[in-house]
Amino acid sequence: MNDSGWVESLLRAIDARDAAAFVGFLTADATFRFGNSPPVHGREAIEAVAGGFFAAIAGLSHALNEHWSLAEVTICTGTVSYTRRDRRVLTVPFANVLKLRDGRICDYQIFVDNSALFAP
Repeated sequence: MNDSGWVESLLRAIDARDAAAFVGFLTADATFRFGNSPPVHGREAIEAVAGGFFAAIAGLSHALNEHWSLAEVTICTGTVSYTRRDRRVLTVPFANVLKLRDGRICDYQIFVDNSALFAP
């Protein structure tokens, strides 16, 4: 995952709400933390959590602003637009910290405030 195109590929898999494709970027023992939710461990558990989240919304779309890689860490920033089931859209900034091992993400941390996403 040394070329810059893998970050865009990762975000495309997420925007397609394809949990299986998303976890294909992860190590088998990966840790995933979304916002202030508790961390999830292991590819299967992460796929279940991601699939549940994807099913709870009508869509999402990332706009990548920047990303940097240092050794085995990639940091990316941008905005994400969530489409709710009622078709309203919430757009918020995000920052992701991706720690890599053997060409896959072993620790995925998403920093985002999407607390309004499921608000009435």
